[in-house]
Amino acid sequence: MRSVVTMTLCFLLMAVPVAPVVSQDKQVTLSGKITCAFCDLKVAKECATVIVVKEKNKDVTYYLDEKSSKANHETICQGGKEGSVTGTVSQTGGKMIITASKVDFKK
Repeated sequence: MRSVVTMTLCFLLMAVPVAPVVSQDKQVTLSGKITCAFCDLKVAKECATVIVVKEKNKDVTYYLDEKSSKANHETICQGGKEGSVTGTVSQTGGKMIITASKVDFKK
């Protein structure tokens, strides 16, 4: 009986389709206005560092991850600056989040 159960499980496991693994670790560079979602954009209940990017003639807001947001927030809190953010993009709770590996401000 044990061998029948084992064989049945093996066949079921072989029948499960294998989905291709899509890498979420692809680095992208976004260019636009790095600013505060609360002070400048008035779209958040508290300060958060974001980058606003033009995509297909629309403004798309990407929130920087918590660590990058805190590290760069003082520079942009009372007035945004043009710049770029390099990192990996994900979506959480309807917000686009970029986990930044590099943040550059234009001088």
